[in-house]
Amino acid sequence: MSITAISIIALISLFGLMALRVPIAIAMGVVGAVGGWAVNGYDSVAFIMGSVPFESVFPYSLSVIPLFILMGVFAARAGLSRALFDAVHAFIGHYRGGLAMATVGACAAFGAICGSSLATAATMCRVAMPEMRRRNYDDGMASATIAAGGTLGVLIPPSVIMVIYALLTEQSIGRMFAAALIPGVLATFLYMLSIWIQTVRKPELGPADDKVNWSGRIKAMGNVWSVVLLFGVVIGGIYAGWFSPTEAAAIGAAGAFVLAWVKKQLTRQVILECLSETATTSGMIFLILIGTSVFNYFVETTGLPQALVQFVGELGWNPYVILVLLIIFYVILGCFMDALSMILLTLPFVYPMILALNFDPIWFGVIMVSVVEVGLITPPVGMNLFIIMASTPGLSLQTIARGVVAFLLADVTRLILLVLFPALSLWLPHVLMD
Repeated sequence: MSITAISIIALISLFGLMALRVPIAIAMGVVGAVGGWAVNGYDSVAFIMGSVPFESVFPYSLSVIPLFILMGVFAARAGLSRALFDAVHAFIGHYRGGLAMATVGACAAFGAICGSSLATAATMCRVAMPEMRRRNYDDGMASATIAAGGTLGVLIPPSVIMVIYALLTEQSIGRMFAAALIPGVLATFLYMLSIWIQTVRKPELGPADDKVNWSGRIKAMGNVWSVVLLFGVVIGGIYAGWFSPTEAAAIGAAGAFVLAWVKKQLTRQVILECLSETATTSGMIFLILIGTSVFNYFVETTGLPQALVQFVGELGWNPYVILVLLIIFYVILGCFMDALSMILLTLPFVYPMILALNFDPIWFGVIMVSVVEVGLITPPVGMNLFIIMASTPGLSLQTIARGVVAFLLADVTRLILLVLFPALSLWLPHVLMD
C-alpha cells in the first residue's frame, strides 16, 4: 500500500475516532502509532513510543502552562471577578445594555489574569447572569454576552493556547502576548458595540440600571487595584526584561495565591482543590501534547506537509485567498472541535504552508487564536455555550445560540480588520521588543 493511501486512511480513522468521542489525545496517539508502524515498521515506532512521551513534556518552557493555569485558579478563588464586574458596572451600568457591557469588560480584565476561556465564562456566569436576570435582561442577550466575553480569556494575554502555539512554532511567547493585546482590546470594543447596537434597536433586551455616584465609583475602583497590580507585574515584567515568561507565570501564581489568602478565601480544602484542578487541566494538556507528538511523527514521515505546500504553490493563487479559505476551514472545524484540539491537529499541516506563503507567524498566530476562539461560541460544540447552559437553570441551547449571532458578526468584523491591517498585531511587538 502506498504512503498516500496510508495517509488518507489514517486521517479518516482519526476523524472517525473523534466522531466516536474518543479523546483527541488517544485518537492522535493511536493513529500516529499505527500509521507510523505501517510506514516505517515496528522498530521505528517502538523507539518513538519509548522516547516521545518524555521528550514531549520534558522541556523547561512547558512549565509556564501549569503555572499560568494555577494563577487563574487562585484568581478565581480570590473573588476578583466580582470586583472587576462591580468596577466596570459602576461606570457604564446606567446605559442601556450597560450591565452586559460591564460583563464584557469584566471578562476582558479577568481573562488577563486567568488565560482560560472556559474558566472565564464559568466564573463570570456565576457573577453576572443573576444580576442581568434580576434587572430583566433578555436571556439570549445575557447568556450570549457571557459566552462571547469568555472567549476573551483565550485572546488577551496571558493565554494558555497562545503559549502552546508559541512553543510548537518556536516563536517568542513575549511577542505573541504583545501581538494579542491590541486585538484583545479591539474584540472587547466590538462586543460592547454589538451590545449597544442591539439595545438601540430593541431597548427591552438590556434595560438601563441606576447610575452610581462618584463615591461609589471610586470605592469600586479601589477594589480592583490588585488585578491591575498583578497584570502589570506579570505582563509588564516580561517586556521590561525583569524575568522570562516562565518566571512571570510563577510570580503571577504566587501573587494570585497571596491575593486569595489576603481576601481570606483559602482553606486547606480550597488549596487542595486548586492544586487538583491545576494538575487535572495540565495533565490533560500534556497528554494531548504527547498524542500530538506521536501523530506528528507519522505526519512528518509521510511527507504530507511538504506535499501540501507544493500543491498550494502549484495552484498559483493569491496568498490572501488561501488565508481566507483557511479561516473558513477553521470556522467550520470549530463547530465540531474544541480550540486546543484544532490547533494541535492542524498546525503540522498549516504552519509550513504559512511559512511558504511568507506570512508572519506571529500575525498568523493571532488570527488563528481569534478564529478558534469563534469556535467556542459556535453550535453545536461551542464549549462556552454548554458552560453557560449548565450553570444557568432554565436556559436552553437555542436561546444562547439565538443571542450569540450578533457577537459572531463582531468576530467576523475583527477578523477582517486583522487580515486587512496586520499592524494591529505587529506594531506593538515591534515597539516593545525590537
